[in-house]
Amino acid sequence: MAACFCCFRCWPGGGFRTGHVPLKEIPTVTLDMSHMGGDVVIVKSGRRICGTGGALGNAPLVQDKAYFEMKLQSTGNWGFGIATRKCNLNVLPLGSKSESWMLRSDGTISHNGECLHKLEAEIAEGDIIGITYDHIELNFYKNGTPLNLPVTGIRGTVYPATYVDEGAILDVQFSEFYHTPPAGFDKVMFEQSLL
Repeated sequence: MAACFCCFRCWPGGGFRTGHVPLKEIPTVTLDMSHMGGDVVIVKSGRRICGTGGALGNAPLVQDKAYFEMKLQSTGNWGFGIATRKCNLNVLPLGSKSESWMLRSDGTISHNGECLHKLEAEIAEGDIIGITYDHIELNFYKNGTPLNLPVTGIRGTVYPATYVDEGAILDVQFSEFYHTPPAGFDKVMFEQSLL
């Protein structure tokens, strides 16, 4: 019994340890208040965007297979996708320049000012848009169903990105999803949590 007690109170080399060892907490993935447009408002613990402009997530998409979601709370002009840190978050709509790839409220998937795909069905309030990204393809899902409109040729370090205008309100989910991610995909993680 004495050996067991010593295990809990003594450290190798003898003696007692005073204080405690602080645990390093892994930060939560949210919308990044240091990378957002000047007229953007981020609330709900970094998960809701409103106002006018864009915002990036606070974690790059460095893992092999990332998944995240957005719920359309209120219509207006909006976009949801990925972007680099070079993206100007005050110039809307995102997807107009080479630094962003966006599904927009008009039903287009746009990059560098080009419409890459056009959705057949409208996206309405309450719909959930999911995104998968594996460094080869970016794919979108509506209410858990694949849209089968892949985007390829993405280069560089990218982040989850979204924008709002004209009264749009979006909630972004980086964990605790509405729909089960496709096989092999998982929530966005910080680089140190991948080790």
